[in-house]
Parts: sequence; structure tokens; C-alpha cells
Amino acid sequence: MRHGTMKWHLWRLLSAIAGGIALLPLDAPAQTTAKVYRIGILGMTSPDPRAPNQMAFWEELRRRGYVEGRNLIVERRDAADRVDLLPALARELVALRPDLIMAVTPPPTRAAKEATSTIPIVMIGVADPVGLGLAASLAHPGGNLTGVTTFVPGQFVAKGLQLLHEMVPSTKRIAMLVNPSNEMHRAVRQEASQAALQLGVQLQVHPVRAADEIEPALQAVVTEHAEALMVLGDSLFNEPPARLPQLVARTRLPAIYLLRAQVEAGGLMSYGPDFIDQSRRLADYVDRILKGANPGDLAIEQPTRFQVIINGNTAKSLGLAIPQSLLLSAEVIHR
Repeated sequence: MRHGTMKWHLWRLLSAIAGGIALLPLDAPAQTTAKVYRIGILGMTSPDPRAPNQMAFWEELRRRGYVEGRNLIVERRDAADRVDLLPALARELVALRPDLIMAVTPPPTRAAKEATSTIPIVMIGVADPVGLGLAASLAHPGGNLTGVTTFVPGQFVAKGLQLLHEMVPSTKRIAMLVNPSNEMHRAVRQEASQAALQLGVQLQVHPVRAADEIEPALQAVVTEHAEALMVLGDSLFNEPPARLPQLVARTRLPAIYLLRAQVEAGGLMSYGPDFIDQSRRLADYVDRILKGANPGDLAIEQPTRFQVIINGNTAKSLGLAIPQSLLLSAEVIHR
């Protein structure tokens, strides 16, 4: 065989070998594809994806490498504010065998907990999971549930009433909107009553079970001559954030809410945790559990920082001067 011919055959052989080697790393990922995670989300309502806390949660998940449509499948179920639909929706999610279920507020958390004892549950918007019997303790929740709580039981509602009274010190009658379907609302009634007694005000409780009951309840608040209004946190009152502040504006009553967004929508003031920070912390729980952590071993977090937000324009329209004590501790916005 001539020298040129030998070189040509040798080049073909080396090319074939090199080509085979080059193909090996490319073929390997196709055989061992990256895991695709499936999470379920159970809530009372469908949240606005543009809300700052929602954006913070999904941005934090993306930062940790989870992208919906790529390596993350999200199954969403909301009850449209109907508690009676939650058990069936929870069972639907469990049947999909997700890697974990996120539950938002007490009723969905209860429904998810009753639907499965094995699939990890990460909760948010639940004030007292131990008191509600959802966890053994905050430090060691046990079972299949963990997450982030909304407030510290025994202090939060009383503080909200105190702030509202500080804003309107002349008030003698404060109305409070509650949702009887929310376990936490039932649990904090005694705390609210004691706080009102200490402030020397009469507390008027108005139950609201559905969205179409909000306006009649506000009419009753006015009829009973309430001078201020406290709204306990609940998806019925929080979503959409602008609905309740717009209705309350017609009554000309100073009101305190849970969400900053409600103050941005025209409400007078809010008192609550930093929900954007809580949403990022929620993403951390999701990440750790997807990486194999046992939810029962992850301590449930309580908020350590609470925000007081006051709408200066609304205060002015109601003829209220913001006390110096609140100016020192609150963030005043003008919208």
C-alpha cells in the first residue's frame, strides 16, 4: 500500500474513533435527563402573578434553578373562596403524586394535611400551626408539614387594634370583619376582646363568609355606629387587594388591614409581616425539600419583623393627623 493511501486510511480510522468519543458525552445526558419536579399549589383564590410577593417567590425559585416549563411542573388548584371545595381539590393534587404541595392560609393547609400524610406540605399564611394542631411544635413540626407562619399568636391582633386606636384615639367603637371559616379568626376572638377591653373600646364582630356578604356587613358596621374598622387577614378580604379598601372608602371609616397592597389601593393603614421576605423564605423551604430534606425536621419560621404602612393621602381625606409616635415607626406612602 502506498504511503499516501496509508495516511488516508489512518486519517479515516482516527476520525471515526474521535467521532465516537465525541458522541459519548452528548449521548449520556439524553440517557440520564435532569429531574423534572412537580409541585402542587392549593389556595383559596388564584393570586395575581404580578403581586410583589408572588414575583419574589418565583424569582427566588428561578435563582435556585427551578424554572416552570423546563424542570418544574406546577399544578394549581384554588377554591374560589369556597372552603367546601378544598377536600376534593386536595385529593386531586395528591393523586398527581407531586414532590410537594404548597398550601396557602389555614383552610387549604388543613385540607392538604388531611389528604396526605406522606407528600411534603409547605405552608404559608398560617398564624398558629401548633395551636391549630397542624404541627407538633415550631422547632420540630414532625409529620409532613413545615413552612412560614404569618404572625405570633397572642400579640398580633392586639397590636393591630392598638395601632388603629393610636391613629384614631377618640374612637369608642371598633368593628372587626372576620371569616368564620378561617380557624385562626375563631382562635383570636378572645385575644381581640381582651385587647379591646384594655383599650377601653367596644368591639363589634361582623362575620363574612362570602364575597357577596362584604357590602351588607359594611352597611351593618355603619348602622351600628362603629368609628373604625379592623380587617383580619383572609383571602376573602385580601384578594383582590383593592376590592375591600374601595368599599370601605364609601363608609368613610378609618381601617387597618393586613397587606401593604391594600394600603397602596387606598386603605388607611396596614400591619403585617414582610410578605416579600416570607415568600423568599418559602422558596427556600421548597428548594430544601426538593433536594431531599424531611419537612418534619425543618423548623417552622415565625416572622421577626412587622411593617406598619400608612397612606398619607387617605389619612388627609379622612381628616386624620398621623400621630408622631406612628410617624417614627411607620412607613408613610402617598397614593
